[in-house]
Amino acid sequence: MVDHDRLFKELIETFFEEFIILFFPEAYEYLDFSNVKFLSEELFTDVTEGEKFRLDLVVELELKGEPGLIIIHVEPQSYQQQNFNERMFI
Repeated sequence: MVDHDRLFKELIETFFEEFIILFFPEAYEYLDFSNVKFLSEELFTDVTEGEKFRLDLVVELELKGEPGLIIIHVEPQSYQQQNFNERMFI
């Protein structure tokens, strides 16, 4: 059986800049792709509920021409999950 989540994650890591161009073209011009850091699976605790979540793909990169970082969280999933949209934005 194909591990769709892993495949999607590898595709995004390989073609991250193209992913941003395709899905977030308005943000592309503000991002510096010279130092992209793919962080290992990050653990996040929802302090209001006490639940722990493992984030699949977290990317850190700098902004062009100004100090600051942007962190992008991508959660590839090949199945439907109730309250997924809430989990993404907690």
